[in-house]
Amino acid sequence: MDAILGNSVAVFIGLTVVLFGAAAFLTGQALANGWQPASRALPYGLLLACGNRFLAYALFDGELLSLTAFVIDAAVIIAITLLAHRMVQVRKMVSQYPWLYEVAGLFAWRERRDS
Repeated sequence: MDAILGNSVAVFIGLTVVLFGAAAFLTGQALANGWQPASRALPYGLLLACGNRFLAYALFDGELLSLTAFVIDAAVIIAITLLAHRMVQVRKMVSQYPWLYEVAGLFAWRERRDS
């Protein structure tokens, strides 16, 4: 597993999921608050993944140029960014247009059904 991730599982969870996951979550929130499209998560996620690989290399002696580790890190970071973007987008749509939409779950809204 260390060869695939480029470092240990503990470093992956601590650095990628917790630290850079928090940064990705904030990035998704910022994109959604600015009404930016979800496609903007890709370049920002790739930049965060580059920073993640560098810190894994510099602090924990991980592999810097591991393609599989970079792809896994980028996938996790971009997924967290997209989840945060969607959650904030749903909240904004429902709060800004309460006469039109209502919450239909954590990641969706629907047109309000007046009874």
